[in-house]
Order: sequence, then C-alpha cells, then structure tokens
Amino acid sequence: MIIERRHDIDWLRVLAIGLLLIYHVAIAFQPWGVFIGFIQSNEPIEAIWIPMSILNIWRIPLLFFVSGMGVWFAIQRRDWIQLLAERSRRILLPYIFGILAIVPLHIFLWQDYYTQEIKYVPNPAHLWFLGNIFVYVILLSPVFFYLKRNRQGPIGHFVKRLLANQWSLLLLMIPFILEGIISAPQEYEMYAMTWHGFALGLVAFCTGFCCVFAGSVFWNNVKKQRWMLFTHAVIFYLIRLLFFELRTPDYLMAVESCLWIFTVFGFGYRHLNQPSKALEYLSQAAYPVYIIHMIFIYIGCYVLFPMNVSSFGTFIIVNIFTFVGSMMMYELLIRRVRFLRPLFGLQIHKKRNDRFGDTKSSSKAYDSPGNRKIDIQTMES
Repeated sequence: MIIERRHDIDWLRVLAIGLLLIYHVAIAFQPWGVFIGFIQSNEPIEAIWIPMSILNIWRIPLLFFVSGMGVWFAIQRRDWIQLLAERSRRILLPYIFGILAIVPLHIFLWQDYYTQEIKYVPNPAHLWFLGNIFVYVILLSPVFFYLKRNRQGPIGHFVKRLLANQWSLLLLMIPFILEGIISAPQEYEMYAMTWHGFALGLVAFCTGFCCVFAGSVFWNNVKKQRWMLFTHAVIFYLIRLLFFELRTPDYLMAVESCLWIFTVFGFGYRHLNQPSKALEYLSQAAYPVYIIHMIFIYIGCYVLFPMNVSSFGTFIIVNIFTFVGSMMMYELLIRRVRFLRPLFGLQIHKKRNDRFGDTKSSSKAYDSPGNRKIDIQTMES
C-alpha cells in the first residue's frame, strides 16, 4: 500500500512543542503557578494569560490527535508485538527515565527556591502525557490492527464515507462534547494526571488514528473549510473571553477545542505539507526538548526572579534561555552520546528519518511498498 509522506503533521507536532515551551513559561508568571509546582514570579503578568487561554483548550488534545495519527503509519510495517516493543523503547523507557532522573532535578530547584526540605521525588510531572500514550497503544492496538487488516471492509468504507461528508466535523465533535459532560472536570484545561485528561486523550488519540485511516477525505474537508473553522473558533473564544471570563461550560469548551484543532489541520495541510531541512532536524529534536525543557525553565526562573528585572523582560529572557538551553543540550549532548539517545526516545544509531512517511529525504512523495522504510517517533509529547 502506498503511503503519502505527511510533512504537515510533523510540522504541527514541532510547532505544538514550541508553543508548549512558551505556555509553561507563562504559567510561572501567573499568581497560581506555585500551586501546581512552578517557581512563581513575585510580579505576575496576568495579561499574558489572555493569549495563552487560546491555546490551553487545544494544545494537549492536538498532540493526542497527532500521536494517534503516528500509530497508523507505524503499524504499516509492524505487527502488534513489534509495535509494543517499539513503543516501549520510544515511550516507556524515556517515561521511566524522566520520572526517575529528569523531573526530580526541577523539583530540587523548586524545593531550594522555597526553602523546603530537599528530598528526592520521582514524579511524572509534565511527562504524564507519555504514560497516557503508552496505555492507549496497549488498549487500542487490537482495534487498530483489525482496521488495518480490513481497511476495504464495511467499517473502513463507513469511516471514509463519514469523514468525506461536509458535516462530518460536527459528528467528530460529539464524543468530545460527551466526554466533557460526563467527566465534568473542575477545570477543563487540567489534563495532567486526571480522569478527564485520560478520557479526552483517549478520544483524541482514536479520532486522530481514524482521520488518517480514512485517507485524504478528512484532509480535503478541513482544508476546504479552514477559514470557516477559524472564524467559528475565534467567535467561540470571544464568547468565552467576553461573556464567561474564560470559563464557558465544558461542552462549549469541547466544541471550541475541536474548531481550533481542525483549523490547524486545515491550514497545515494547505501550507506545511512539504519537505524541509529544518523539519528533518527539528522533528528529531522535538521529543528530547519536550523531555528536558522544564529543567531550563526552572533554572531561568530560579536565577532571574530574585533579580531586579522587569517582569516582561524576565518573561522574554526565560523563554529564550529555555529554547536555547534545551536545543544546545540536545545538539551537544543527547544527540551525540550513544547511550543517552534511547533514554530520550532516539534511535541508538543516527538516521535521517521523517516522522510521517518513508525515511528517505528525496523529493518524491511516494515510494514503492517493497522499498519504503517507515520510521515514526510518536511524540508522546
């Protein structure tokens, strides 16, 4: 079976990780940051939460969508045992390593900054996402491999016909609306280590898989409707901001979240589905940077917050320090030290590869099934 290379999905993953870094820095400048384990600025910048609130209801669901999409490409040349082995190496190993060796480092910084007792605290923290993804793979692998074997069967044709319909995007929102109503989370945007986050991620993961399983029909749909989706997403956000103080009912949050995600997919498919040298590099760096970026956020806050620097200036500096520090650690250490690579989800041997599609970097969009080598690192971001 011929698989189209999907550079746009890979770009969206990279961009989502970049936005995540900024989002996490912004939390340190909120008056409630300390209550969820961040070093908090004594001079909050609450105004920056207005643009951040656009992101906070779709940034994590988007990554679950993309991770589900990645599994479809991964199973094209793997059986279920090979998939679980590959995901154990790419997800479970970095997850366990991060809990034991990465997260305790920024917890140490938090403890020292607030003069708490210094102790070793293994914790998933921001890596909770990886644990969820691994569980989803285990739970849904039987379904996914059944769909792979029966892509031309009744269920496969039904999914394709469903997603080809111009109203299908409304139907895709229904499971997300029901999840919000049933879970009734205290705060919709609190995904980490909550049943709401687990259920929402499961729905998004499965939906993302189905979107690529259906082929081009979904992508043509979102591309065609991208401006309408964007307009409605902005309207829903303005309603949330102006009339509900950013706290609309959960079913409206779910609708707005889906609108933003479909908008991003539509514009990405239209403008980002092309190869790039930068993409080859950044798609490799994104996963390790996701794992280590919190350390640099905490170091930046630890050093700069006691200084007499304006809050906005500090915000900019911490963002730059986090990005540069994370990328330098990836480039100079993680990428080059053989035994560290698998601990951060990279192959032991350096290989040029694309996350979605074949690993060859030629300009051809397709390759023969016999020669193609699909190698996907699900960000499990």
